[in-house]
Amino acid sequence: MFGPRKSLESVTRHDAAHALAKTLSWPHLIALGVGAIVGTGIYTLTGVGAERAGPAVILAFAIAGAVCACAALAYAELATMIPAAGSAYTFSYAALGEALAWIVGWSLILEYSLACATVAVGWSGYLVGWIQSAGIALPSALLAGPHGGGIVNLPAVLVALSVMGLLIAGTRESATLNIVLVVIKLTALAVFVAVALPAFNGDNLSPFMPYGFGSTETGGEKRGVMAAAAIVFFAFYGFDTVATSAEEAKNPGRDLTIGIVGSMAVCTLVYMLVAVAAIGAMPFLDLANSSEPLALVLRTLGQPTAARLIALAAIIALPSVILVMMYGQSRVFFTMARDGLLPRRLASVSPRTGAPTLITLLTGVSIAIVAGLFRLDEIAELANAGTLLAFIAVGACLMVLRRRAPDAPRLFRCPAPYAVGTLAILGCVYLLFSLPSATIGRFLIWNAVGLGIYFAYGRRHSLARR
Repeated sequence: MFGPRKSLESVTRHDAAHALAKTLSWPHLIALGVGAIVGTGIYTLTGVGAERAGPAVILAFAIAGAVCACAALAYAELATMIPAAGSAYTFSYAALGEALAWIVGWSLILEYSLACATVAVGWSGYLVGWIQSAGIALPSALLAGPHGGGIVNLPAVLVALSVMGLLIAGTRESATLNIVLVVIKLTALAVFVAVALPAFNGDNLSPFMPYGFGSTETGGEKRGVMAAAAIVFFAFYGFDTVATSAEEAKNPGRDLTIGIVGSMAVCTLVYMLVAVAAIGAMPFLDLANSSEPLALVLRTLGQPTAARLIALAAIIALPSVILVMMYGQSRVFFTMARDGLLPRRLASVSPRTGAPTLITLLTGVSIAIVAGLFRLDEIAELANAGTLLAFIAVGACLMVLRRRAPDAPRLFRCPAPYAVGTLAILGCVYLLFSLPSATIGRFLIWNAVGLGIYFAYGRRHSLARR
């Protein structure tokens, strides 16, 4: 009904010209996960979440984290069972069939591309704030897209193109630099908590849930804890990029489990501490929609030096998120091309680095264009829609393959797989419909265009149909 399925054996079998080099070990994979997860979500979307839920944005982080934890367990089992590039797309091809795999892959392209663009815009906000706080004036026309009265967000464009160049240089080199950036990022967040937490004021948590728990739309804006969870959900995903790197892992059985579960555990702890410190330190209405909320908190507390250091750390380290997400997008794109659903010549790899150069170039340029022209909140919401659909598919794949291939080797076995898979699906469906109606509409249009490409090209050129 949904087209041919790949066998578990064929998923990991590729000719040398279209195979990725095995260059990553578990420290690289944990850093990939943490590098993707800890980024714009906590550095910039804390303010957006506070605007939608008030102090209960802390609860929104907890809910989004719980949903992602279920998805992470499913990813860990599937990635060690099917150690091939492509993540949820590849899992869906083996479990659900080609047509559904295409929809998932097309949604992943949206997720990673827009996630990169979101972080690039958030990075631009920190860079501009840091420069302007030093008394340097910048031309406003080059600091925002048409939505903000400018021409293009030039800093966002430049950082996207710079990361693209780094990825073209090679996967291992990029991953090693990413470890350094992750250490800088976590150190900065630890400094923020140490400075802001002593200023905690319980009055800032009242009223805790001013807009209620459910997601309700008023005047075109959705508010409530679940509305905030649907946007700060962006702050948690990234561990799926570790699954995307499965084909490049030296020891996938051990390294992928450590990378996925380890990165989620580290990031959940960091997020809860940072959210409590930020919301407790100042009224949420002052924090709402700030493009640099953590630096704003520190300036408000009379710590301008710490604020500048936090902003500088964000400027240095946030590109690690762009790096990891652009890496993930290029690998999904690469895998779909290798399967013939997109032009197969795009799936060529560099003989020097073993990385897909042409795909990375196309990915980087398209991300730079989006980052230069669109608003941060709209980009993040649309990226979340793509991710939520992928997580729904992974929950389904976990349960389908447990039933269809119960004896297949599983180096990591998800506990209570049917309960975990069901919770991941239900949680993601609820968050998906908590997104603004306009976002859901754009997401449907994206997938309608994708299905048009699939039936016009992908279905006819699919290698699985030959």
